[in-house]
Amino acid sequence: LLYPVNYYKGSNEGQRAPKSSVREKISSLLAAMSQPTPATTELPALPGDTTVAFGVADIIVVVFYFAFVLVVGIWSSIRASRGTIGGYFLAGRSMTWWPIGASLMSSNVGSGLFIGLAGTGAAGGLAVGGFEWNATWALLALGWIFVPVYIAAGVVTMPEYLQKRFGGQRIQIYMSILSLILYIFTKISTDIFSGALFIQISLGWNLYLSTVVLLAVTAVYTIAGGLTAVIYTDALQTLIMVLGALVLMFIGFEKVGWYEGLQEKYSTAIPKIIVPNTTCHLPRADAFHLFRDPVTGDIPWPGLIFGLSVLALWCWCTDQVIVQRSLSAKNLSHAKGGSVLGGYLKIFPMFFIVMPGMISRALYPDEVGCVDPDICKRVCGAAVGCSNIAYPKLVIELMPDGLRGLMIAVMMAALMSSLTSIFNSSSTLFVIDIWQRIRRKASEQELMIVGRVFILILVVISILWIPIIQSANSGKLFDYIQSVTSCLAPPITALFILAIFCKRINEPGAFWGLIIGLAVGLVRMIIEFIYSTPSCGEEDRRPAVLKDLHYLYFALILCVLTVIVTVLISVCTPPIPEEKLACLTWWTRHRKVPAIGLKNYKSEAAQINPANGESNLVESADSGDKEEAAKPPCWKMLYLWFCGLSTGPTPTLSQEERAALEQRLTSIEEKPLWKTVCGVNAILLLTINVFLWAYFG
Repeated sequence: LLYPVNYYKGSNEGQRAPKSSVREKISSLLAAMSQPTPATTELPALPGDTTVAFGVADIIVVVFYFAFVLVVGIWSSIRASRGTIGGYFLAGRSMTWWPIGASLMSSNVGSGLFIGLAGTGAAGGLAVGGFEWNATWALLALGWIFVPVYIAAGVVTMPEYLQKRFGGQRIQIYMSILSLILYIFTKISTDIFSGALFIQISLGWNLYLSTVVLLAVTAVYTIAGGLTAVIYTDALQTLIMVLGALVLMFIGFEKVGWYEGLQEKYSTAIPKIIVPNTTCHLPRADAFHLFRDPVTGDIPWPGLIFGLSVLALWCWCTDQVIVQRSLSAKNLSHAKGGSVLGGYLKIFPMFFIVMPGMISRALYPDEVGCVDPDICKRVCGAAVGCSNIAYPKLVIELMPDGLRGLMIAVMMAALMSSLTSIFNSSSTLFVIDIWQRIRRKASEQELMIVGRVFILILVVISILWIPIIQSANSGKLFDYIQSVTSCLAPPITALFILAIFCKRINEPGAFWGLIIGLAVGLVRMIIEFIYSTPSCGEEDRRPAVLKDLHYLYFALILCVLTVIVTVLISVCTPPIPEEKLACLTWWTRHRKVPAIGLKNYKSEAAQINPANGESNLVESADSGDKEEAAKPPCWKMLYLWFCGLSTGPTPTLSQEERAALEQRLTSIEEKPLWKTVCGVNAILLLTINVFLWAYFG
């Protein structure tokens, strides 16, 4: 099945290879693929060295899977109301709890998480699974605390909520731009890098070609389907991802002798070639414990509980990608049900991603656990270590024919699902928060088209970003994502908590809190990019603020600093009048007094601009009784369908109908029975969560 390929014909070529240009690398890869030659080296092979002879079963599975995904996407987009902003971006406010729960899970578990979590697990043990279990608490906070306020306020995007809560435009613009930057640096780029790494290790394809094809398919169904397509395909992909990963987990555990065997084999997984007089080749003594030393631990326990909660609240309760899922719920009970299901699903990654990463190191210590910079460079192209290849390595080595194809399809699907969510949410942010500032009188049709064009621009940026990620190949992908997030996200977490719970906070306090928090975070982030992590045996020359202050501690400090600045400035400036806070905080969420918009611009603009009220949630009513206008030509009908624009006349709603619709869309009433069912389930989920923390702690 596996043909080892020798890259290095002579020693000179071997030394030059890492320095060669990307084009030479690709051409040598293609040449190697076309002419398998026997290996002549004893050292571990390069990932590209093993071209997997894809079985017929594998190819059939991949083709069928992608055809199926496209059919589901097209079917759901025909059913959905994509002709309005509420329909395209919020799935017409019609989703039930189970697709929301599955979608919350899968838009977070992309291929970046598979490769990052398994890689950090291979390098440092179980503690990184705590990142997943911490999310349960944040998900319940989303369903019980944040979503009721967002629904009552009648908002589509998170910056729009801040704009209604504080007034002014500068916070909304700051948030939109920062969110887009965070998406590009932490989400889009890392997902594409990890997906590309997976394809390269598993298939030996040309990295760029496969990524471009993948992005093209993703973009087509995001553009054509809007959020409904995303949510339905997410539900399908979550199911397949979880099942495929569970199969691999059982095969892996069987290979190492179950949990006891893993404990024994992992603690002795030492590569043959080590760096003399160092200990970095030894697996951590505390690898099987979640709670680690607060000073010397790689993931210290106070950071894991408190610092991580700051990042988790940002990710699950204030981040557009995730919150958009919950806001598309039929009603508040469905949003809560989605949160509970998402919380249950987040229990599993520890078992089917983190532990298989550790199994991979136990089975292949020379490749996954390499420490010698020269060998690591040959194995995966990164001198600091190759733990990132843990999961793909396991898939290629252990999965049987057909199942290997399914697993690769699932990893591609994970990448597509994650990217689709981000593309959709980014275009929502851009259109509603930035484009409408530039074009106050933009028609609904123009907004829909601009949203789709923006997705295409993001795809192009993403493709151009691939070589940068390849060269900035940090030792642990998951740590890269978390450390960048811990520099940029804590001020946002602090602001949302204050906005919802503290009525005294006003616009100047909020704005300067964000700016000072961002400045401090950027200083740390720039220092991190300047001083890279030392390889094994190198002296650590990084400044103390980086070396001795763990990024989870930094996140907590930055969050507290932002709270202090925001509160101090708010207390020194005039408060927002009480009547302007109706429906906008936890304490005023039931108050249905029409909120006086905190606008800094003319009231006419507020009427023209659909993002400023609930009007963009209002669905087009049934236009069956309207007279049909002259039919446009066929090519135009097709174009209008693709862009989700209505071909019939736009219905007009009377004042009473509009008021009734707004009332329904901003209602946070719940039936007592379902309120109780959700509450009991949430308590049960928290009990299981606490038990797991205690057992593995």
